[in-house]
Formats: sequence, C-alpha cells, structure tokens
Amino acid sequence: MTTMTRFLRSEQTMAFPHGRLIASRDGVNYVLAPDGWDRLAGPRPGHAMFVSREDAEDWCEREGWNLHLLDEVPTPS
Repeated sequence: MTTMTRFLRSEQTMAFPHGRLIASRDGVNYVLAPDGWDRLAGPRPGHAMFVSREDAEDWCEREGWNLHLLDEVPTPS
C-alpha cells in the first residue's frame, strides 16, 4: 500500500525567515533538519500551512536542500 505524504510550511521566524518544511505521513509529522527528517515529538505546529509538492520543491531550492529529500520521508513503524 502506498502512503501519501503531505507537506507543510511552518510560520516564519527570525531563525527561519522562510519557515521550516514539515512532512506528514500516516499521521506522523517530521521536520526537515540538517541530518534529514526528524520526527516531531508533539502535534504539528498550529500555524503550519499545507503546501503543494511543487511549493515544497520551491522551498528546497530556495533554501539549498536536495529535492530528493522530499521522497525520503520516513514511513512510521
């Protein structure tokens, strides 16, 4: 069974002027960090907004991240 990944962008902060990229897969949320995808301990941030795959790709390009990371969101066990 193929699971769908949805992408979100957190609100902008001084540390992250373009927000952070979040992926939601099977009800588990991950944030893109320097060492890859890290599972969020709690619920997704309340102000995070869903974005399209294309918008997530644009975010990666703007921030200098490899686009292949969008296909490497972990599958929850």
